[in-house]
Amino acid sequence: MRHFARGFIAVCCWVAISATQAAVVENVRSYRAPDYTRLVFDLSESVSHQVFSLENPDRIVVDIADADLTADFSALDLAETPISNIRSATRNEHDYRVVFDLRSKTQPRSFLLEPNDQYGARLVIDFYDQETSSREPVARRSTDDLADSRREIVIAISAGHGGEAPGAIGVGKLQEKKVTLAIAKEIEKRVNATPGYRAVMVRKGDYGMYLTERTRIAHDNNADFFLAIHADSFKNSSARGTTIYALSQRGATSEQARLLAEKENAADLIGGVGKVRLDDKDEMLRSVLLDLSMTASIASSLEAGNSIIAALDGTTHLRRTSVEQANFVVLRSADIPSLLVESGYITNPIDAKNLASPVWQQRFAGAVVNGITNWFYNAPPRGTWVAWHKENGGSAPAPRVSSYEVRRGDSLSEIADRFGVSTADLKAANNLKSNTIRIGQELTIPNGFSPIDITFVEHTIARGETLSEIAESYRIPLDRIRETNALNSDTIRVGQIIKIPSS
Repeated sequence: MRHFARGFIAVCCWVAISATQAAVVENVRSYRAPDYTRLVFDLSESVSHQVFSLENPDRIVVDIADADLTADFSALDLAETPISNIRSATRNEHDYRVVFDLRSKTQPRSFLLEPNDQYGARLVIDFYDQETSSREPVARRSTDDLADSRREIVIAISAGHGGEAPGAIGVGKLQEKKVTLAIAKEIEKRVNATPGYRAVMVRKGDYGMYLTERTRIAHDNNADFFLAIHADSFKNSSARGTTIYALSQRGATSEQARLLAEKENAADLIGGVGKVRLDDKDEMLRSVLLDLSMTASIASSLEAGNSIIAALDGTTHLRRTSVEQANFVVLRSADIPSLLVESGYITNPIDAKNLASPVWQQRFAGAVVNGITNWFYNAPPRGTWVAWHKENGGSAPAPRVSSYEVRRGDSLSEIADRFGVSTADLKAANNLKSNTIRIGQELTIPNGFSPIDITFVEHTIARGETLSEIAESYRIPLDRIRETNALNSDTIRVGQIIKIPSS
């Protein structure tokens, strides 16, 4: 009986040890941020780990207890990181050691993340650069447009999510983090092309950021306005349209606004860049929320939001025609008017097609910037070039223009699509009464940017087809098909050939 008991205990111990060895490092991903490199280990389950540094030569060592590794480090891009090489091997029969050879000194930081609705358990190692700093404000741009030392109005543009936090996943696996960065870059171009304005990109690549870090960058650059770009999602694919949000000192203006704020505030937890409490009620925040400057900032945000909504009308479908409010962490700034723009529903086929389209992105960005600059022109900050320009009788600054020479086969609607502007805006900029243009004619392009490489598909009308059905089948907004083909009505005939823009 004693032998049986010993054998039973031995078997139990062996099972326990085997169970602790079940953790597997299944995959490894890397992200490069301006001031750190992040490596994310995807785990089959949570692990214990230890991180320490060695010198001569400089190395970072990570010991993962009771684990095995099936991931491959060879595919990681380490070119612009402090890491020159990665080595790994089994240690003490049960543990796994990963050694990072360094080309420059770095400060490591590690933490574990619990599984969520997008990822399993993860071990995150951040390698912070020690030779450079991303905290230095960008120097103000010097241009011939600025009189004397009058400063520019600075717009901070924050593309939502990034890195480990892809945000919403939409039609065709379209990722919110990619859409928001593309739109943010288009907004940046238009802001920088407008006299008296300068853009600051808060997120420049595919990496995660603390929500509080986003507003810190805006403050470091003395921003006059903070704009967060997102794309919404919903379980019902019929939900669509753009919504503008401002901060609320009290409750949300709708249940949808409250749920959205909770989702966006939790982005830090998903991406592994912090632990944001959704019910943040500490004394410092309470004092900020009660401060008069916060009240003034929210009032300004609401005014600016209404100006953007007015500019977007006719450019995109608006889900709400007034500014919604909720307690967004990223908008908590006592002295900077701030807005969060949900550009569309990435889970809706029509919105998703638009959000992925460079043409739509340019139009949308142009309307957003028009809304912001129109609002600033009404009450420009003291000491800015825009204030000086207005005081001296100048009109609201508009993006610089460029020109295009009409070629054989061109149509006005195709040129408009190519440059990401509406036919109506193109006609207005050139004082055209009709869509008729001639070869060699010089057209003024109101946004001043290079044309988009766009192609068109020819569709021959079949019996029984309607224009709305064709638009739905190609996932192109009906008004874009009308505009591209200069159609005054939805009447079509069998055998008629129409052009469908492919982007």
